[in-house]
This record gives sequence, structure tokens and C-alpha cells, in this order.
Amino acid sequence: MTTHDPQIAFWFDFGSNYSYLATMRIEALAAARGVRVLWKPFLLGPIFKASGWSTSPFVLQKEKGAYVWRDMQRQCDKYGLPWTQPGVFPRRALLPLRVALLGAGEPWIGAFCRHIMHANFARDREIDDPALVGEVLAALGLDASALLAAASTEQNKLALRAQGEEAVRRGIFGAPMFFAGDDMFWGNDRLEDAIDWAVDHVAARIDLA
Repeated sequence: MTTHDPQIAFWFDFGSNYSYLATMRIEALAAARGVRVLWKPFLLGPIFKASGWSTSPFVLQKEKGAYVWRDMQRQCDKYGLPWTQPGVFPRRALLPLRVALLGAGEPWIGAFCRHIMHANFARDREIDDPALVGEVLAALGLDASALLAAASTEQNKLALRAQGEEAVRRGIFGAPMFFAGDDMFWGNDRLEDAIDWAVDHVAARIDLA
């Protein structure tokens, strides 16, 4: 009989404000419980379009947008995170998502994602700018030129598209989204629940084969 190591899949988009909260918290929370994070960058825009929305529902519905920006300030205060409402929302994030896909299994992925999220939601920077992404990579001691070139290859572009197709197949309708086994958890406020589920239910299942 064996037990399975706990892990959660973390689906996120750098343009998603609630993904910002989750990205800044997930690595430390998961490590404290011995849970591995599977980083799953994807484009949320096509998911919205499939639902008939031309952009984020936070933009389409004025009242919801007003609520969300106030809620973000409260949540950032709660978690001790910096917050600046982006001047552009949702912000284009294709290049950093392609880089994140390349680094999804690398030790630097968490730090890279936190830097990009911080640039968007604390510094109000254009995160799709190759110069900014290159600065982040260089600050992490990585070969920025090589990674930017690899991120822009046709192979990697197709891989990100395939990631989006997988998101559709899995029934993902927003971000952040977490999977612990087959169980789906939506939203930053379900992050702890997803980690608990991975530990208490998924990892505890005994393989009788």
C-alpha cells in the first residue's frame, strides 16, 4: 500500500486581480503543508469569450467592478500586500504567460510570477513589455535573452494555446482556479481549502493496486 504525495494545480492569469492574491500566497502556504504546486499559466480572455463576454465581467458590470476594487484594497490590507488599481484592466500578459509556461517546472517559477504580479498590481506597469519581463528574469539571475527567445517560439506559443484548451476541457471558468485531485476550487478565498483537500483527501487515498 502506498500514499500519494499531495499536490495542487494552480491555474492563473497575470491579468487576473484575484490571481494576484493567490500567487503572492500560494508557495509559502503549500510548502507549510508539504504540498507541491503545479503552476498552470493560461489565458483567461478566451474563456470569457466562450461565455459571450468581450472582456472581464468586472468591466462589463459597473457595480461589480466598483465592488471588486474596494474588495481588493481590503484583501491586500488583510494579507499585507501592496495594491495599486491598474490603469489598464485587464492588462495584456501574453509574454509573461509564455515565459511562465517555460518555467512552470523550474525552481524560479514562484519568484517570477510574484515579480510579474507585483509589477501589475502594485506598480501599475505594462507587464507584456519585453523590457520589463527581461528585467525580472535578469533580477532572478536567469538568461533573459535566451528565455525571451524561447518563449516566443512557435512551439511555445502552441503550448500555451494547448494549455488554454486543457482549461476548457477541465471546465475552468475563471481564475484563480485550483485542482486537488479532481476537485475544483475557485477563487483566492478557496486556496486554503484546496491545500487542505490535497492533504486530507487526495494524499490520504491508499493505492490498493
